[in-house]
Amino acid sequence: KLAPDWSNDPTLERHFKGHRDTITSVDFNCNMKQIATGSMDSCLMIWNMKPQMRSYRFAGHKDAVTSVQFSPSGHLVASASRDKTVRLWVPSVKGESSVFRAHTGTVRSVCFSADGQNLVTSSDDKTVKVWTVHRQKFLFSLHQHINWVRCAKFSPDGRLIVSASDDKTIKIWDKTSGECVHSFYEHGGHVNYADFHPSGTCIAAASTDNTVKVWDIRTNKLLQHYQVHSGVVNSLSFHPAGSFLLTASNDSTLKVLDLVEGRLLYTLHGHQGPATCVAFSRTGEYFASGGADEQLMVWKTNFDTADYGEVLRLRHTAPCVLSSRPSKSQTSRSPGTRPSSAQPEPQGAGMVPAVLASTLEHIVAQLDVLTQTVAILEQRLTLTEDKLKECIDNQHQISSQLQTRS
Repeated sequence: KLAPDWSNDPTLERHFKGHRDTITSVDFNCNMKQIATGSMDSCLMIWNMKPQMRSYRFAGHKDAVTSVQFSPSGHLVASASRDKTVRLWVPSVKGESSVFRAHTGTVRSVCFSADGQNLVTSSDDKTVKVWTVHRQKFLFSLHQHINWVRCAKFSPDGRLIVSASDDKTIKIWDKTSGECVHSFYEHGGHVNYADFHPSGTCIAAASTDNTVKVWDIRTNKLLQHYQVHSGVVNSLSFHPAGSFLLTASNDSTLKVLDLVEGRLLYTLHGHQGPATCVAFSRTGEYFASGGADEQLMVWKTNFDTADYGEVLRLRHTAPCVLSSRPSKSQTSRSPGTRPSSAQPEPQGAGMVPAVLASTLEHIVAQLDVLTQTVAILEQRLTLTEDKLKECIDNQHQISSQLQTRS
C-alpha cells in the first residue's frame, strides 16, 4: 500500500512580527527577496526573505496605512493611507519617498498598472482616480459609486478597472473612455476586495456576507459562489496560474479554493484573530498573510505542482465551475495535515485518464450550473410576479380610496 504523499500541502515557512497594530495589506516584490506590509500603526515595513537580512520600518504617513503594492519592476512601493495621501517609496535602507494628496477622504487602495506607468486609487470620497507614476500627475476620476470605494484594480492588460464599494456594487470601467461598462449587484453585503483573474476574463470579490463570488466579465454571469467562511471575507489573491484562489477572513482562517474543480482545497489556521490580507508571490511559489494579531506569515505553496498545470494547458480556458458549501469529504486541512478521505494518486499513473476524468467532472459541473441557474431564474420570476401582484393590489386600493373621497 502506498504511503500518503504529504508534499503537496502548504507549509508555514516563516513568520514575522514588527508592526504594533493590525496588518492591513501585503505584497511580494517580483525579485522574491522582499515583502511589503502596511498597518494600522501608520507604518510601512519591508521584510527580507533571507533570515540574515534585517527589515526596514518606514514612517511618513500620519494615519493608518490601508494598502501597499510593489511596482511591477520592484523598484518602488506604493502605499495608501487614512491620512488621504499616497506615498511612493524606494524599498531600500534610506526609505526615501514622495507624497501626494490623492483624495478628500481615506485612501482605501492603491494599485499599479501592469506596465508600471499608472496608479489607480480608491477612497471614502466615493471616487476612483487614475494617476501617472512619473511625477504623480492626476489623469481622471471615475464617479458613479454612492458610498466608500474599498478597492480598485487594473486588469492584466491595463484596459479595464474593477472597483468595489460599500454601495454593494462592483463596477467594471473602461480606462480609455472612463465609462462604467457593467455593474454587479449580487452581494448581500458590501465588497471588501475585488481583483481580476490572471486571464483578465473573470473577477473575484470578497464580501461582508461571508461569501466569495467569481464572475465572467465577458458574459457578466456568475460562475462560482463559495460559502466556505464563517466570518467576513477581507481579502483574496489569485494564483498566477489562475487555478487557485486564496482568501482571508475574520474567522481567522485562510482558505485555498481549487477553481478548476470548484471546491475548497485547504483551510489554514495560524492567525490568532481575524486574517486581514493575503497575497501570492509573482511566481506562485509562496503566499503571505497578515492579521489583527500583528503577524506576517509566509507559506510555501506546494500544491501548484503536477497535474493541475497539465490540465490547464490542455484546456486553454478559464475555470467556470459553480461551487457551494464544501461536502464532508472536503475536510479542513491544517498545515502539514491531510484529511483521511484524501487519497494519493497511484504512482506511475498516466496523465490522459486524469485529464479525461477532470473533463467529465467539468461537464457535470456545468450541468449543475445550468440547473442552478434555471432554479434561480424561476425564483426571481416568482418574486417578480409577487411584486407585480402587490403593486396592482396597491394601485386598486389607492383608486378605491380616491373614489371614496370624491
